[in-house]
Amino acid sequence: MDVIAQRAFMAKVRRYVRNIPLAWTIYGLFWRVRSWYEANRNYPVAESLVYFGDYPEPSLDSPVSQLCTSNQLSTKLYRRWCKEMHSPARFSRKQWEFVYILQVLQISGMLRPGKLGLGFGCGREPLAGLFAKYGCRILATDLEQERALQQGWVNTRQHISGLDELYSCAEEFISREDFYEQVSYRPVDMNNIPDDLYEKFDFVWSACALEHLGSLRRGMDFVKNSVRCLKKGGIAVHTTEFNLSSNDSTCEEPACSIYRVRDIKQLLGELEAENFQVSPLNFNTGGGKVDRYIDIPPYGFSPHLKLKLSGYIVTSIGLIIRRPV
Repeated sequence: MDVIAQRAFMAKVRRYVRNIPLAWTIYGLFWRVRSWYEANRNYPVAESLVYFGDYPEPSLDSPVSQLCTSNQLSTKLYRRWCKEMHSPARFSRKQWEFVYILQVLQISGMLRPGKLGLGFGCGREPLAGLFAKYGCRILATDLEQERALQQGWVNTRQHISGLDELYSCAEEFISREDFYEQVSYRPVDMNNIPDDLYEKFDFVWSACALEHLGSLRRGMDFVKNSVRCLKKGGIAVHTTEFNLSSNDSTCEEPACSIYRVRDIKQLLGELEAENFQVSPLNFNTGGGKVDRYIDIPPYGFSPHLKLKLSGYIVTSIGLIIRRPV
């Protein structure tokens, strides 16, 4: 069973056991014990990763543009956000992406009533519902249904075509009435963001979506266009694939591109040239035992922080961009 199928299966398990208080407690304890074991076991020495420089261990207390590392997932802060998502903390980079986005937006003052948020490539993720729970008004977007079907996103249950599907990922956090009052849906091609969305939102986000836009350049152009949707003082938070094997060669295919340090620096340099404020970069790859583990296909559920993809070792990187007041 691949990691996508496992996510769908585990989501069903969570919905079932949450209705049985003792079972939910046992389920949470299982993941605490399993995570402790995974954090402390000895893993084989991993393939060499690129040394990107002397950066401090990244933290979620004061997040910058940073990589996913195991120490961030072993904190009370991380477990608190996972509790809000009704998803026991585990060594999962996808779960880290959600927590990273939530934490950045909270400390930026965006998770409160009246704030307007725009999500790109939302798929079946919980973020829209959680933002609505905090009182935000959200426009969730995804690729038009027919094109998503052609690209395989529908069959793998990574696409939404309307609010009913999005609410199914949020029904544990917020009532149907509140969700439908605060969240709306619109099909949007991330390669062609409509002009009428520009300068309308307090925050925008995407979780590992921009690498699927056809090329490295298209993903970079998306980020630059997404920040034009921000009001003055607004913030964008995006996560994507990051190449740990090389700063020279990489994967660039229609289905997935893997960003190197040089691509990230080029993108952020272009944003700064247009007067956007970019959070400092931290390329520390993590010093924990779990950070040495490289997941290989068919991918497991946990640990799944670093993985082999198209011949490269990759993890997730989060980027923070602000529009000046």
